[in-house]
Amino acid sequence: MAHCKSEQDDWLVVYLKYLLFVFNFFFWAGGAAVMAVGVWTLTEKSGYLGVLASSTFATSAYILISAGTLVMVTGFLGCGAIIREQRGCLSMYFCLLFVIFLVELVAGVLAHVYYQRLSDELKQHLNRTLAENYGEPRAAEITASVDRLQQDFKCCGSNSSADWQHSAYIRSQEAQGRQVPDSCCKTVVARCGQRIHPSNIYKVEGGCITKLEQFLADHLLLMGAVGIGVACLQICGMILTCCLHQRLQQHFY
Repeated sequence: MAHCKSEQDDWLVVYLKYLLFVFNFFFWAGGAAVMAVGVWTLTEKSGYLGVLASSTFATSAYILISAGTLVMVTGFLGCGAIIREQRGCLSMYFCLLFVIFLVELVAGVLAHVYYQRLSDELKQHLNRTLAENYGEPRAAEITASVDRLQQDFKCCGSNSSADWQHSAYIRSQEAQGRQVPDSCCKTVVARCGQRIHPSNIYKVEGGCITKLEQFLADHLLLMGAVGIGVACLQICGMILTCCLHQRLQQHFY
C-alpha cells in the first residue's frame, strides 16, 4: 500500500514538473513580448514623447522592459529549479514571480491613471507647445517631435492648421513668411508652409490631438493586454510552484 502511494507521489511530481516546464516556455515567451513592446515604445515611438507633459508613458515602457528582462531571467532559473528539484530554488522562483507580478501591477496602474488624464494633458500641453516652444533654439527636441508627429499622422496643428497663427515661431522673421511649418505639407520642400491651401497641407478634422490621443490610447491598451497576459501566466506558475514544492516536501519527508 505504501509502495503504491510512493509511486503515485512520484507520478504527481513528474506531472507537475512537466506542467511547470510548459508554463516556463510560455512565461519566457511572454517576458520576451513584454520587453519587445517596451523597447518598441522607446525606440520607434520616442519621437512623440517630447510633446507629452509628463514622463508617465515613458516610465511605463521602462517598467515593462525591466519586468520583461526579469521574466526571462526568472524563466531560466525556474527550469533549473525544476530539474534539480530543490525546494530552496523553487521558493526563490516563487518569490521572483511574485515580485514581477507587483512590478507589472504598478505599470498597469500607471498606464490606467495616465489613460484617464490623457485627453486633458494633450489639449493643454500641445497647444502651449505649438504656441511657445516650437522653433525655439532651446527646444530643438520638441520641434523635431512636432514635425515628426505632423508628418507621421498627416495632420497640421493641435486642433487645426489655424492653431499655428498663435505660434511665436510663425509670427517671427525666422518663419520667412510661412503660415504653418513645412512639416504640415503633404510634400515637404523648403518654405512649402507659405501656402495653406488644402491641396498643399494636411487639413484633418480634429487636428493632431485626436490622432495622437487615439495612438496613445491604443498603445496603452496593447501594453496593458500584454501585461495582463503575463500576469495570468504568473498566477498559474505560482500555483504550480506551490503544488510542486508541497509534493517534494511530502516526498522527502
